[in-house]
Amino acid sequence: MADSAAVAAGLVAAVHPGAGEMNTARILRHLTMPQWRAGRVLPRGALLQFELAIAESESRHSGQIRFAVENALDFHALLRGQSARERAIDVFAALRVWDTEHNNGVLIYLLLADRDVEIVADRGIHEKVGNRAWEEACREMETAFREGRFAAGVLGGIANVSRYLETHFPRQGLWPNELPNRPVVL
Repeated sequence: MADSAAVAAGLVAAVHPGAGEMNTARILRHLTMPQWRAGRVLPRGALLQFELAIAESESRHSGQIRFAVENALDFHALLRGQSARERAIDVFAALRVWDTEHNNGVLIYLLLADRDVEIVADRGIHEKVGNRAWEEACREMETAFREGRFAAGVLGGIANVSRYLETHFPRQGLWPNELPNRPVVL
């Protein structure tokens, strides 16, 4: 895990002002977030749609996409003031999204309690795309979420990430699927 921590330290995620602030309202929101919330917002059928969208997307490029959703941070993370960005980088490392042959793995991370989306891209794709594009993709997803269109927001995020991967890492011949396509509910 030491290697993954070193790799993760060099990664970039979309940054949200004030996302890691420790305040009473944030702590209460996380601690009172019901466990079933993720399943209600993104039911099993939606998760299957995401898995199929990722698989279809990866048939057109050599990159790897992972989607993870988390209801809320635990008490210790809240006391440390962990931001959604910091948590996304931890998840990026834990899911080994950094461990692709061409450094072109991308994590789409949703933290429900903060209503925050983070995209963490490995260095191979990030250096070609840059912060602005990832931030725009996050904003589009968050707009859909505010309108109650959670599944559509995630599918739109997958489509945006796919376009960048298709542009910079087009598929050429057979390519192994290096990471699982199944969404992760943390």
